[in-house]
Amino acid sequence: QVQLVESGGGLVQAGGSLRLSCAASRPIFTFNSVGWYRQAPGKQRELVATLTSSSLTNYADSVKGRFTISRDNAKNTLYLQMNSLKPDDTAVYYCNAKLFTWSVENYWGQGTQVTVSS
Repeated sequence: QVQLVESGGGLVQAGGSLRLSCAASRPIFTFNSVGWYRQAPGKQRELVATLTSSSLTNYADSVKGRFTISRDNAKNTLYLQMNSLKPDDTAVYYCNAKLFTWSVENYWGQGTQVTVSS
């Protein structure tokens, strides 16, 4: 069973920075894709950023140029560096990992709250 444990959320003022971490229970490079999603109150969960096993990245337009996704294979950890934070970035952030076998195995962390004050 795969476990993903996020950390690093908190309260920050607009313009500030946070770094989220997601520790995986298996080598993170073995996932076909890893990423971050977020869900604000009353809204659907949305993609923030993804990183494939071949190191291709994809970002939501709303975070391009401000957020950076990366991984440390030695630590089995995924990161999301968030700079120039805005109140609209306030949400619960979830770590996601996908394995493409005969189907798509989708794993989620428990989420970490990010609150950006104006």
